[in-house]
Order: sequence, then structure tokens, then C-alpha cells
Amino acid sequence: MSNFPTFYDPNRIGTLFHPDVAMIAAEAKTAGLKPAADDKQKVHLVIIDMQIDFCHVDGTLYVPGSLGDLQRTIEFIYNNAERITNITCSLDSHLSHQIFSPGWWVDANGNHPAPFTLVSYDDIQKGVWKPVIAPIKSTEYVKRLEQNAKKTLCIWPYHTMIGNIGNSLDQELWSAVFWHSLARKTQPTFLTKGSVPLTEHYSIVQPEVPVPGHPMGGKNKAFLDTLADADIVLVAGEAESHCVLESVEDIVEDFSCKPDELKKLYFLRDCTSSVQHPDIDFKALAHARFADFAKDGVNFVDSTAALPF
Repeated sequence: MSNFPTFYDPNRIGTLFHPDVAMIAAEAKTAGLKPAADDKQKVHLVIIDMQIDFCHVDGTLYVPGSLGDLQRTIEFIYNNAERITNITCSLDSHLSHQIFSPGWWVDANGNHPAPFTLVSYDDIQKGVWKPVIAPIKSTEYVKRLEQNAKKTLCIWPYHTMIGNIGNSLDQELWSAVFWHSLARKTQPTFLTKGSVPLTEHYSIVQPEVPVPGHPMGGKNKAFLDTLADADIVLVAGEAESHCVLESVEDIVEDFSCKPDELKKLYFLRDCTSSVQHPDIDFKALAHARFADFAKDGVNFVDSTAALPF
């Protein structure tokens, strides 16, 4: 039986509450863990978008299975706190008007598309969908997305809106990250993404289509440098089929110039789930790509197993 902090309550996962910050700080102080600066092996845990809108049942883009993913991720932190040197949490962070939002598009009757509608370049040419904001740039974006990223623009429900509760980490997960930070004397990183109106931004590394001149419109070299500096990189988060897949794709691409670097990448396969689409089997598509990554040397492990390094 693991020795979890007394403030940890798995029954609160997926609910809204105010963490007892003072209690968390007090327990971190008495945890007796060595400072992260003393680690001989640097282990970097990357938690992708485990936010309320994705992980709570009443979130606007709930990912089925994410509640279990949350619990396993939280308990992984507690069980391996003395091995984890750094934690980075990405936060999908959106504005009211973005190219993947319903309000950006209308049909011939002025109706906005329903969530999960696919908008193709051919649809725009035929007048099926019309961008009401930045029409020339929007049309060019959809065309470039299909040419370069080989995918079609998907309209999403409004989610993880900046300033709204849905943008926050699940509070029980936040409590674990905060506790780890104080117990190990290490600063967590909160990496925001997805606030460039004219592009999608699934990956925590870069947007789907670059937007030159925008501070968040290109590759996040500083973040990639932190991963290069680590001896081990662990990845968990939501959703497996989108932000996690695209992030791992970009990390693998960045590491590929040094094949041995891929061996230090560990994917916590029981700490992630896929978006459910009425017509597209996103999970199958994601797992097909993960099989390719495994052939390249990426490790896929369960969070409950003993760390193999």
C-alpha cells in the first residue's frame, strides 16, 4: 500500500473544490524528500492538458476515461516523487474567436457548424462553409492544413477558455504538482498554448500551421531544450488522439537526429485516453502512430509498474 499524503482524496478527482494550500505545504515540508537539485538522474514528467474541460464529466470537451487517467497520474507522482526532478503541465488556452470555433464559420443560411464538423478546403470553395472572420487567411489556412498537415479542420466545442474554470488543472492533480514542487524544492512549469486565433495548436511544441510574427506562432525551442537536458522524459495527459499524439510526434521528430535520445522517452500509456468522435476512430489512428514510435525506440509503460530506469 502506497503512503499518500493525508490531504489526497481520490474521491475528489473530477470535482470542484478549494485545495487546502496550507495543509499541502505543511505535508510537503515534513515529507523528507531530497532537493531535486541533488538528483543524479534528471527525470522530467510532462503532463499534457489535464484540465477541467477535458477531465471532468461536465467539462465542455470531456474525454471518456480521463478520470481514471487523472488518478493514475496523481498516484504516479506520489509514488515516484523522489525520482521526478521536474514537472511541466501544459494548459490548452483559448479565446472566444478562433478558427476551430463554431462562431468563426457559417453556412449559406448563416448557421454555425455543430461541434465535430469537418471543414475542408473543397467545402469552402463550394460555399458549404464560409469564414466570417479573416476570410482570405482562413481559406488559405484550411488549404495549407490539408497540404502540410494532411488533416481537415475540425470544429470543436468552446473549451478551456482563458479565465474560465475549464482552463484550470483538475484540483487534485494541481495539489499533487504543488506538493511535489515544495517537497522537492523544484519549480513546476505551466506551459500555455492554443491562443493564436488563426491556427490550431494541439502539440505543446508548435501549432499545426506556423504563424510568423506571433510570439506563440512557432516552435517552442526553450521547452525542447529542457527535454534535451533531461535524462528521462515521461509523458501523460489528454487527449491521446490529439494533443498528446501531436506533442509526442513533435518530440520524436526533434529527438530523431539523435536516435539514442528516443530511448529516454517514456509514454505512460494508462494515463491517457482518446477523444470519441461519432465517425472517426481516433484511438485506432493514435495507436497506429504509437506503434511506429515504439519501433523507433520510444518506450510505452504502465504507470503502476516499477520504473525501468
